[in-house]
Amino acid sequence: MVFGFGRKSQMPSRDDALSGRAERPFTVNPTHVVLGTPLEGPWPEGSEVLYVAMGCFWGVERIFWKQEGVVSTAAGYMGGYTPNPTYEETCTGLTGHAETVRVVYDPTRTSPELLLKAFWENHDPTTANRQGNDVGTAYRSAIYWMTEGQRLAAEATREAFQKVLGGFGYGQISTEIRSADDAGPFYLAEDYHQGYLHKNPGGYCNHGPNGMTCPVGIVRQDQLPAQQDIAPPA
Repeated sequence: MVFGFGRKSQMPSRDDALSGRAERPFTVNPTHVVLGTPLEGPWPEGSEVLYVAMGCFWGVERIFWKQEGVVSTAAGYMGGYTPNPTYEETCTGLTGHAETVRVVYDPTRTSPELLLKAFWENHDPTTANRQGNDVGTAYRSAIYWMTEGQRLAAEATREAFQKVLGGFGYGQISTEIRSADDAGPFYLAEDYHQGYLHKNPGGYCNHGPNGMTCPVGIVRQDQLPAQQDIAPPA
């Protein structure tokens, strides 16, 4: 991860954001370097998608490609304004995006609660716009949900983990939780970011267990209100 970038601590307005471009300015290998699955789909029927941001996406992606039931992961940019941003642009804080990982999973083998358990337990969600040495809005903590079940899981696990944090003397969770539809498109990061810590085993990573456990309770399908899933962002 490049230090000295990402020092912007305030989100830009849409008018102030970088203009971006109509198309992705680089090519990306279509196959996941670790899982051997499509990076952009199509994925097996019934797969679900969840987007998480928790600082540098290198370590985040590795956490999730190791989770049981995960079909594919990808590093990218989400939650901002600039279309088809580059890494350098995102690091300035002037695109509004967070470094984000797309997690595609098989809901018969895992659940949003279990994936979010890994989310809460592997970063500090109380440091707004910062994870360790990485500072700026690009490194904020966020969950962008696509289904009502994911939304309920995000809110329930946040509440449960906040109680755990309080017991250890930590402050309030600053994690942004909103729908993927509201957060806007997910843009793939450059190819060298995809599976970065597999390609560079000794590469920079500031993620790992934070020493706290997030209790989870599985939300049953019959507990969910009738609502259609949100279409995946492009």
